[in-house]
Amino acid sequence: MLSRLKILTSQPKLALGALLTLLLAAGAVVGSGADFTATSATATNTFASGTLTIGNSKQGLALLSASNLRPGEAAQTGEVDIENTGSLSGTFTLAPGTVTNSDTGNPLAGKLNITVVDCGTFAGGNAPTCGDVDDVSKYSGTLAGMATTALGSYTAGAKHRYRFSVALDGTAGNAYQGDSSTVEFHFDAV
Repeated sequence: MLSRLKILTSQPKLALGALLTLLLAAGAVVGSGADFTATSATATNTFASGTLTIGNSKQGLALLSASNLRPGEAAQTGEVDIENTGSLSGTFTLAPGTVTNSDTGNPLAGKLNITVVDCGTFAGGNAPTCGDVDDVSKYSGTLAGMATTALGSYTAGAKHRYRFSVALDGTAGNAYQGDSSTVEFHFDAV
């Protein structure tokens, strides 16, 4: 071994070449990628949005058409069933559309007393009874004063029955004879 060392020290180019060969061999061993590896994957993941849709038993129909109203007499009524037919829960509201009065000088809408009552939730296919003790008033006032009204949160599949009542206020005088008002009612959910 001593003789080899003498040869390497006496011939620097040979020594440098031997050192370079050793370094390249060491780099090849270290950088050879001899590490262990593993991978794992899940099955295909699927993502889908839910739906929020409204079922309306009076879709495209008048909910309430009251005629021959007399000041101070009993209200006329109409009912509608509103259902969350989507897969998501939603917050439901009721709002009047544009109110049109036949007499703009004495708008009848200011003398029409409207009440909206939530009669309750359907139990299976059984409709709730309107006019009993568990009814919840949602709006009471004039048609002219009606704004967006909160109906509450509906879970998917929840269905409520609403009763609308309209009466001509007892203070409506002769100026309101033969007048009319029209409006659409809009049910919305977010």
